[in-house]
Amino acid sequence: MRRHWRQDIELNSQAAHLNDQLPPRILSMLSTKGKAIYFPNEGILAQSAAARGCRINGTIGIALDESGEPLHLSGLNDMVGLAPGEAFPYTSSYGKPALRDRWLEMLLEKNPSLEGLSLSRPVVTNALTHGLSVTASLFGDAGDRLIMPDRFWGNYALVFNHGFGVRLQTYSTFHGAGFHVDGLRNALGMGPPGKRLVLLNFPNNPTGYTCTEREADQIVEVLVASADQGCDLVVIVDDAYFGLVYEPGILKESIFARLAAAHPGLLAVKVDGATKEDFAWGYRVGFITFGYGGADQNSLDVLADKAAGTVRGSISNASHLSQSLILSAYNAPDYPGWKARTSQVLRTRYETVRHILNSHPEYAKSFTPEPFNSGYFLCVRPVGVRPEQVRQILVEDFDTGVITVGDLIRIAYSSVACKHLPTLFENLHAAIGHLQDSQVDDLSSP
Repeated sequence: MRRHWRQDIELNSQAAHLNDQLPPRILSMLSTKGKAIYFPNEGILAQSAAARGCRINGTIGIALDESGEPLHLSGLNDMVGLAPGEAFPYTSSYGKPALRDRWLEMLLEKNPSLEGLSLSRPVVTNALTHGLSVTASLFGDAGDRLIMPDRFWGNYALVFNHGFGVRLQTYSTFHGAGFHVDGLRNALGMGPPGKRLVLLNFPNNPTGYTCTEREADQIVEVLVASADQGCDLVVIVDDAYFGLVYEPGILKESIFARLAAAHPGLLAVKVDGATKEDFAWGYRVGFITFGYGGADQNSLDVLADKAAGTVRGSISNASHLSQSLILSAYNAPDYPGWKARTSQVLRTRYETVRHILNSHPEYAKSFTPEPFNSGYFLCVRPVGVRPEQVRQILVEDFDTGVITVGDLIRIAYSSVACKHLPTLFENLHAAIGHLQDSQVDDLSSP
């Protein structure tokens, strides 16, 4: 028997079966699409699974050669360096099983506080943007609010607002030199109890800020208090830049580790991947992992099923080749050394930027840095001039590129060699000074 959540989305019996296995509060967090989605365990996939191992198998939707290996262009295989079966066939919409298990193992290694907690098995996505889109589909209905700091990655607007009609509600990112915890508290308190979508991104893009250990405790307290008051919270943790932290006292583990079992009315959704963590931007390998207070493994499996169904209904599955390559890297004995040496490059650039700013107090006349301590970026606020004017002059007169983000200028020191960083800030200071002088000249003209 089939039911309807709304007229234009029919609820398949497989989706209804999944929904019946979720606690009421978790079920209420799902969007209309989230309630209706399921991973199809009947039909073609079930018939193909039943035929697996048959001597003659005419169910597989790829081409095989006469020996049963994936048919492929020999030139392409020469470029790959993997067995054809690790590169050319489709893989599961859930992701390559060995990679899912390895990523979960690595999550526990990087976040010891997760040990012993019930988590879903990660589902592989086509990197983080796709992971966010899958999350938006599962939990975001048109008109829902997504609460997040006002310094945010612009693509959130495309994913959540333009893609699913979710309204972005922001609060001031900073209060003084730290994260504006009360801004989050006030935003959560607006409106009657009900579903709230919350997004946390540390290290933050564009500011390059990660909350301190104390701020993390306060954020968790605020969220748990909101759940206690009857709000059903979906807390999306965008961990794109996870691990790139450079100062003592700031949060080293993902804030997901503090949220994954914090409250039965708080569903934590971790969206992460190899993209920035392992400097594999073009591989497009990401993951979604779920956790909530009092979770049983069956309900977590249901959420993974719905995530995998959303993947299947959008891209079918993420690249098998990319998954095989990144898994080979994770299993390599030299992987920790590769990671440490590469991460040190960014730490050195961060330390160079800090040294430059500390060594040039005169720069305060032209710009003020926003708080930053991690990630790829820092933002500065130009004094008395418009950021877009500065950006244009830097490109045209100083052969230097930066990004404007509202009233700020974002500098990606991640992409600038250390030897060029002093010149970058000299150019920034000079460009702003030129504009300031022009404004003075304009005011003094008769």
